[in-house]
Amino acid sequence: MKRQVDYTWRLAELMARHGLHNSTELIPLLSERGIELSRPQVYRLVNQRPERVSLQMVAAICDIFSCGVEDLVTVTAADARRRKTGSAPNVVELNKAVRPKRARVIADDD
Repeated sequence: MKRQVDYTWRLAELMARHGLHNSTELIPLLSERGIELSRPQVYRLVNQRPERVSLQMVAAICDIFSCGVEDLVTVTAADARRRKTGSAPNVVELNKAVRPKRARVIADDD
């Protein structure tokens, strides 16, 4: 069965919990650990969900906030539901025995 995997990036929450409310406050802390990023890069790192992050970056963030990776990234996984094939959603399959018979109209010749 297929699994649907997703994650939540929680860097902004970690920063707020440690009293850092501006993304630029993170720049010197990363620089102390050998990671040089521009202001826009740090802003995107804090305020957007990154698709790719180096392990060195993750390690530096965990060191800054004295936390583990599970505090920075929350992973969720669930079974993907299979689609039923053969009929579209909200379409009722009628049994032929239940269908009405076709009416035959006869003209009155009076």
